[in-house]
Amino acid sequence: MQLGINLGYWGAGMDGDNLAVAQEADRLGYAVCWAAEAYGSDAATVLTWVAAQTERIDVGSAIFQIPARQPAMTAMTAATLDSLSGGRFRLGLGVSGPQVSEGWYGVKFDKPLSRTREYVEIVRKAMTRERLSYDGAHWTLPLPDGPGKPIKLTVHPEREHIPLYIAAIGPKNLEQTGEIADGALLIFPSAEHLEDTAIKHLRAGREKAGKTLDGFDVCPTLPLALGEDKDVERLADTFRPYTALYVGGMGSRKQNFYNQLARRMGYEAAADEIQDKYLSGDKQGAAAAVPHELIDRTTLLGSVERIADRMKAYAAAGVTTLTLAPAGFTLDERLASLRAGTQAMELAGLA
Repeated sequence: MQLGINLGYWGAGMDGDNLAVAQEADRLGYAVCWAAEAYGSDAATVLTWVAAQTERIDVGSAIFQIPARQPAMTAMTAATLDSLSGGRFRLGLGVSGPQVSEGWYGVKFDKPLSRTREYVEIVRKAMTRERLSYDGAHWTLPLPDGPGKPIKLTVHPEREHIPLYIAAIGPKNLEQTGEIADGALLIFPSAEHLEDTAIKHLRAGREKAGKTLDGFDVCPTLPLALGEDKDVERLADTFRPYTALYVGGMGSRKQNFYNQLARRMGYEAAADEIQDKYLSGDKQGAAAAVPHELIDRTTLLGSVERIADRMKAYAAAGVTTLTLAPAGFTLDERLASLRAGTQAMELAGLA
């Protein structure tokens, strides 16, 4: 199992620290540094900035939002980033959610599975540098009865095959991800539930494609807070607003993939309460309603020894790249959490 680092969203108040965190992860031998985007900072610019000031660590989009870019533009960005970074780019894609897709980008949030499949097919075809033509339900290239003609990417990517990941939560999306991608970006993963909530669906998709999970990157993100084991409940409390936001407020009442995931993990009643309170404006009440066990099972909390035990559980569950989001109010605290990650890996015998 390898380690990754997730910088989250640029512009969240820790931008200067983020670069220092990425550089320390590079020095420590972390495999990949991911950056996110929603409706603030874009991931491509952040990854270019990080790649220019690191040496070995891969940089990855977690995620490029599918409604934000035409697929050919994503192929151009991927090829450029891979070239500029010396072959260190990983392409992560996702459909985002209905509020962002329709409210920010003006793109109807419908048929996300078929849209993702077509998008991946076009990106991969463009990256081969063959002349691009495509006839699908969502994209037709070139447009018919017009001046457009099949053209090809002029950039020569550093590698013929750039690793492609998809952010997936629901069973059908996970199965399709196993079928068409090189890796899966997961969120709120519980080692105890990973087989039922993710791995079995990814495996089914790989089998559909005539493949196994060998070589497929199972890549969940977990917040990490370093401290004494006696303070685990206090450490967990720092993530209550974060968990409540996703389980209670992401998407809509009918289309909240994180809420549905919490239900599949056995927290049906809590998921209802969190969502009801969050959508009614009671964010503090929603945070208070998050079960401690849900937070503890989807984060890494406590001492290096406790974190090492949890890392063993994730490795046994099938995780191949464990991405950390190190918590801390200061840069020193975040760097300490980052170093604890490598110490825990060594202690667990996974490094």
